[in-house]
Amino acid sequence: MTSLASAATSSTSDFSRAFKASVAAGSVSATVDLIYISTFSYLMAGVMPARILKSIATGLLGPDAFNGGAGVAALGFVCHYVILIVAAALFWMAARRIPFLTQRAVLAGVLYGLAIWLVMNYIVLPLSAAPKFNGSMLGKVCNFAAHLVLIGPSLALTIKRFATKL
Repeated sequence: MTSLASAATSSTSDFSRAFKASVAAGSVSATVDLIYISTFSYLMAGVMPARILKSIATGLLGPDAFNGGAGVAALGFVCHYVILIVAAALFWMAARRIPFLTQRAVLAGVLYGLAIWLVMNYIVLPLSAAPKFNGSMLGKVCNFAAHLVLIGPSLALTIKRFATKL
């Protein structure tokens, strides 16, 4: 009976650790991304952060999201964080089996940032209700670079911090 209770406690502890790591890493990378894209969009085109969040909500609501208010912006905010928390959970699960992902977290983060960019641009966005955005070449290059330099590495380094406490 004691070993069953111990196994249950260990399983709960593992889940709790995975959950905390995923929420932390997803939140860090989502925040870094929102700071980057809000700053870039404002400096380049005067676009306010609420419009960025509404553009995220178009994935669920379509172009009408741009006509919504604070609730639609909040939906975009939640969607953005959920997407990156799920991405972090997938990275956590992979890192538990592939030591390279935490041993070389920056390189793994760059590669994972590339994977996130590819999945978002070639699977998620085309299947969503979001309209096709025709940004500038500079915007597209900077978005790509942000995934490689900011989003992926911040996620991987945060996961590494939790993984080293095993």
